[in-house]
Amino acid sequence: MNTNNEKYSKYALCREMLETVNVVRNYDVSVVEAFASDVKDKSRLFLTGEGSSRIFPAKRAIYNSLKFIGGPELYTEGATQALEYDLRNTAVFGMSNSGKTKELVRLFKKLKNEGNDTFYGISAFEDTPVSTIPTRASILSCGGEDAVAATKSVIEQGLFYDALLKSLSGGKLDGLNKAGDDIEKVLTMEIEPSVIDKIANADMIYFAGRNNGVAEELTLKTNEITRKKSGYLEGTYAAHGIEEVMTERDVLIVIDPFEEEEAKFRECMIDGVGMNIIAISSRKTSFDTVIIPDGGQFQNYVELAAGWSLLVETGIALKVNLDKPVRARKVGNEVE
Repeated sequence: MNTNNEKYSKYALCREMLETVNVVRNYDVSVVEAFASDVKDKSRLFLTGEGSSRIFPAKRAIYNSLKFIGGPELYTEGATQALEYDLRNTAVFGMSNSGKTKELVRLFKKLKNEGNDTFYGISAFEDTPVSTIPTRASILSCGGEDAVAATKSVIEQGLFYDALLKSLSGGKLDGLNKAGDDIEKVLTMEIEPSVIDKIANADMIYFAGRNNGVAEELTLKTNEITRKKSGYLEGTYAAHGIEEVMTERDVLIVIDPFEEEEAKFRECMIDGVGMNIIAISSRKTSFDTVIIPDGGQFQNYVELAAGWSLLVETGIALKVNLDKPVRARKVGNEVE
């Protein structure tokens, strides 16, 4: 992407993706301190929301905590399923870009009626139910988004959890300047036209990778940005039966594949089905590979941004309006 090129600059989606760079570089990690003080004695944190406000931020936080940080036990489910849970001794964090997500507002009201005083809202807007019902709320600095597909808000939501968990472990989130640089590199990199052609010509776009929110979030973004059908294949699900219904006109995009699983994917997908596999990775894989920087603890953000680049180029190749899907809405289910 290049904002000096009208092909990209005419779309709010591209501008907002590129704004993510400074959202990361300038993120104020101190905004989490009051929340960390509130929940420092809690052994369980429940992270909820709907769609993009949960898939990447919550699942990435759980992955990152298990891999790098440790700390309290983390859980996530959608806000409606959470209505069935006993959350009285759990700190609850709910994210909604709009601040008006019906399912989350309903959960917050239930928690308040039960006397739970450790639930918190994160939204891009003040004076919304998600920012006024909880005990405490945080307003994102990224501002509103004009494109239907959420981008910069998803990244800042992820940073909130990163900074919170770092604070709870006695540390402070750092390395944001390099993370911003890495994200900028993948958002502005040139992608082989042959890779985009394979995605644009596919009947179905599958994503596979770790259960850290990246592949799953890109699956959702595929629908909103390219208007293509997509599916998320967690772990090795791609090699456990679904190949029976795949065709040579499908494509699999795998995020940072495990080296020991590449041969099986090749056997099932390429040799067995005849479909294409494209990898996003910091190393050269045995598939067509979009090489990205090694982002360290921020690697998942870099992977997500690289996926955005693929989808933008695919959407432009398909001549769709990147900002305005026909049916998809900015707020999935808005509270009245």
